[in-house]
Amino acid sequence: MKIDKIVKVPTGEIYVAEGEKGKLEFLTVGDYGKDANIKADFLGITRELNGVPNGEPMPLTEKWVITISTQYGCSMNCKFCDVPKVGAGRNATLNDLCNQILTAIRQHPEVKHTKRLNIHFARMGEPTWNNSVLSCGKMIRNVIKPQLGDSLVHPVISTMLPKANKYLFAFLQEWVYIKNEIYNGDAGLQFSINSTDDAQRDYLFSGNSLPLEEIAKIGRELPMPKGRKYALNFALADDSIIDGKRLRELFDPDKFMCKITPLHRTASCEQNGIATTDGYELFTPYKAVEEDLKANGFDVIVFVPSYDEDNGLITCGNAILSGKLPTSEFSIIKL
Repeated sequence: MKIDKIVKVPTGEIYVAEGEKGKLEFLTVGDYGKDANIKADFLGITRELNGVPNGEPMPLTEKWVITISTQYGCSMNCKFCDVPKVGAGRNATLNDLCNQILTAIRQHPEVKHTKRLNIHFARMGEPTWNNSVLSCGKMIRNVIKPQLGDSLVHPVISTMLPKANKYLFAFLQEWVYIKNEIYNGDAGLQFSINSTDDAQRDYLFSGNSLPLEEIAKIGRELPMPKGRKYALNFALADDSIIDGKRLRELFDPDKFMCKITPLHRTASCEQNGIATTDGYELFTPYKAVEEDLKANGFDVIVFVPSYDEDNGLITCGNAILSGKLPTSEFSIIKL
């Protein structure tokens, strides 16, 4: 896979490369570590996050996050995401998926082993449209072995649950089998929910995501997860409707945990007036929602990125190919 350019930002590197159908975007991220930017009472991390200072990421030998694209662009048209600006979603090939991972790894030949390699299928595209994601998930450990040996691999799929995908449940069943059996629980599945109000969800996801009750039906039919629970993700806006009691009626807290993040400050968020006011400075926007979800039995993670992470465009919903550039310090290497 030929890299066109590398955008170096404080916490990682964003790559634009030639795939089999056009340009793809993927990235390497150095993680700050769970003690830096999450609050999770159930893990014993209980201090409130009143902003996360810019810092030095952990060495890639400790934890390495590679986020790859499953499609060229995306057709979900979520109101908070810049990826639809790149174009309609066309599936990346299996070679595209594997080559993004390998290309990112080969940019750091000094790393021969890492304690944890997270592979996120979450840069561009809705992964459940692309069955090659399932094949890639099964292959990743063999793909990376020549470079990284027996490093622990943790693949994660994040889905907006498209209602037009009649094979959605079959895809999720297969991914859960991969999570539970092939990785013995050491893989992730996240449902991007954002609100418990279907009218609000219809706006945020442009009418392209399933109603919450249909998502809950899928959740009930999936087997119990091994390892980490399935995640219900809420990118919190100022007007987000998140009702812990309704969520508890629909989702089993023994099966699902909740994750709360700020909305990343994409161009689309700015254009549509969607924001998490003070979410990068104060814990106040998250406090009531976290308490409500915990009171209804859910384990809750609050994740807050630093300004370097968000301004560096390594967070979800961003895409260099959409025409936006980082507002943090950055450099571009054209190849």
